[in-house]
Parts: sequence; structure tokens; C-alpha cells
Amino acid sequence: MLRFSRRMATARRSFVREILKVTEDPSIISFAGGLPNPRFFPIAELSRATQKTMSESGAAALQYSTTEGFPPLREYIAARYRRRGVQVGANDILITNGSQQGLDLVAKAVLDQGDVVLVERPTYLAAIQAFGLFEPRFRALELCEDGVQSDLIARSLTEDQPKILYAIPTFQNPTGISWSAARRREAASLLSASNTILVEDDPYSELRFAGEPLAPMGLVPGTSDLAPWAVLLGTFSKTVAPGMRLGWLCAHHEIMERVIVAKQAADLQSNGFAQLVLNRYLSDDDVESHIAHIREAYGRQRDLMVHLYEKLFPPEVLCTKPEGGMFLWMTLPKGLSSMDLLEKAIKAKVAFVPGQAFFTDDCGGNTMRLNFSNADEPMIEEGMKRLARVFATATLLRKAS
Repeated sequence: MLRFSRRMATARRSFVREILKVTEDPSIISFAGGLPNPRFFPIAELSRATQKTMSESGAAALQYSTTEGFPPLREYIAARYRRRGVQVGANDILITNGSQQGLDLVAKAVLDQGDVVLVERPTYLAAIQAFGLFEPRFRALELCEDGVQSDLIARSLTEDQPKILYAIPTFQNPTGISWSAARRREAASLLSASNTILVEDDPYSELRFAGEPLAPMGLVPGTSDLAPWAVLLGTFSKTVAPGMRLGWLCAHHEIMERVIVAKQAADLQSNGFAQLVLNRYLSDDDVESHIAHIREAYGRQRDLMVHLYEKLFPPEVLCTKPEGGMFLWMTLPKGLSSMDLLEKAIKAKVAFVPGQAFFTDDCGGNTMRLNFSNADEPMIEEGMKRLARVFATATLLRKAS
């Protein structure tokens, strides 16, 4: 009999990835995947960038490179942080295979079996998967409309002595909620007096279509300096193209040294060819205009989905109304199961993600996540109508029983 590691006995497949297999049927309107809209992939621009890279730097682009990543690309990322008021340099940036790899590298560098990881409740399901392989104990802190309450964080920092606090404070996945500036400052103050590492995941902040930008949580309180206890994760997947699998990890020397070693053991380096192509695209093209175009479209799609929710769904169904990102989060009346609804929804040719997958304690059976970024307006309109009919039938059956 083949023998595998103990950790794999409790490892779970990605629920979203399994649902995506079902939604490959072109007749199903999917609000399930956290997918950018392919209409906005800069195909022509990346094609030109690829040709230029091959003609100008072909041999270098095809050779092995450093673990840390292509220096001009790292400087580009650091410069964008500085424009947001975060004082970092290129040496604080590590190029990763999407921001997802950043979760894995931090977990490898920090976690031992039984260590405590604090997460929002609910939280990103792939973070549960990435951290879970290292057999930690999860402590979930209830996420309110403006973030996690500071007294919950303070109590857990004292009682649980967590190694990591993992948070997505801007347009959180799955809820779309953003932590307020006050909540961010409170959390930073508490973390600065602890020995807990903040892992601040930020895939969505550039997809803001309402409200004012907020500073990252991982700053030294009262300054614009990246805190020594903070790791910031970012990605090009939501603004350029997810297929390139390029993201980054931002941290200072003490953390960076350890995650570099973890990355060398994992893959030596991220795709060097893709890094050079991406850097050429970022240098040659109007990226700000490209992102603004995405924001405008996603804002319209979000507005339409919220409007249809308000028009078609009963008032007992609650829904977040985020100022950016890619997701809405619905909370159903108690007694309704989103897993049961999914089965009925698939038959009605519409899909979503049941919320239970985003909880570390198997709660959230009456919640669900909807993605608005990957569906154009006609698809959103028809998909929400189909979903509303599923809800109406389920509600009638529940009342009858």
C-alpha cells in the first residue's frame, strides 16, 4: 500500500475548482469563480510586449534568473507602493507565482503543527487550504461591516498567541467588505505590541469604483513605513492576466530571508520569461487607463447585480454592497441551505459558491458568494432572474413544510 504524509489526510480539494468543472457547460451562467473578465485582457499589448522581449532580450528571457525576480519589475511594484504612501524598495519585493504562492511560502517559513492562525470569519477558502496543509489551529474572528473588532483581536493575541493574522482588509473575498481606517489603525497598534505576523492579502484594492482609497494595515502606526511584522501580498492576476501567474510578496529583511529560502526549495524562481514580458508591457503601455477601464466596467456590473438583488429577492435575504473588488455576499434566512440551493440552481443553469467553504468551522450553511466581474450585463440580468426563481421556489417549499 502506498503511504502518504499525514497532512494530506485532512487536506481538502478547492470547492470552487470543483464547481468550475460543472460550470464548463456553456449553458450555465456562472457567478461561482473569482475570475476577471477576459474581455479586458490586454491581448494585443502583451503580444507586442512578447515580440519586443524576444527580439531585444531573448536569451536572457529564456535563461534561469534570480529567486527574487526581475529587478525592474520589482522596482515597478515598489514604486507603486510608494505612490500609495508605503515606503518600500525593490529589495522588499519577491516575485511569486501569483499571490497564492505567497501564502504557501509564509506558511512554510512560519508555521509549525499546532500553531494558531487568526483569520476573518468568513475568509478566503484557498488561504484555509494553503495554511491548512501545515496543520495549524484556526481561530476565526467575526467580520463586521467595518472589519474585525479590536477587542476580539486583542483577546486572541493574548490568549492564543497566534503566529499569523491573515486578513483581506480591502474588498474581502468572499464578502466584499473593507476594514475602515480606524479598524486598520487599531489592528496595527495591537500587532506592533505582539510577536504575530500580519499577512495582508490585497488582490483587489486597484478595483475600487466608489469611496476613497485606504492605507494598508501593515504600517508602523503613525507612519508610512512597512512594519517589520507585516507581509503584503499582491498580484497582477486581477489587473493584467491571471494566466501569467505573477504576483508578489512584500516584506522586510527578517521575513524576506526566510521566504526566499522557502521559494528556492519550491521552484527556484517564478517564470522569468513572463516577468520580462510583463515588465515590457508595464513600461510601454498605458496601464492606468487599462485599470480605469476595468474599474468602470466592474462598477457597472456590480451596480446591476445589486439592483437586481434589491428588485428580485425577498428582504429576508441580506447582501453586501462593496465599493470595489469582485464579489457580493448573501446571507439567507435560517433554515435555508445554500448547498441545497446550489443543486437546484445548477438545474436552473446558474451557479454560485455556497458559503460554507469559506469558514474554518463548517458554519455558514445559509450564506453564498456571487462573482460579478466575469459576467457581462446581459448574463448578470438573466442569471439573477434564474437565481431569484430558485429562491422563490425554495422559500415557498420551506414555508409549506
